[in-house]
Amino acid sequence: MQDTENKSTYAVVVNDEEQYSIWPQARELPAGWRAVGVTGSKDECLAHIDEVWTDMRPLSLRRAMTEQAG
Repeated sequence: MQDTENKSTYAVVVNDEEQYSIWPQARELPAGWRAVGVTGSKDECLAHIDEVWTDMRPLSLRRAMTEQAG
């Protein structure tokens, strides 16, 4: 399994809460997720997520905290 996984192509996906994950590119995306246009090996996709997902809080929590601060 490990060897097959290393050769697979993945897509970076994001949900409505702006939480990121990876998904096998050949499989249909689950409901609530959309591709962001980045594909590659598992390591490449995870590296991209590390770069762009700098605030791990869900979007709804970030909005609520902004409203409370304002």
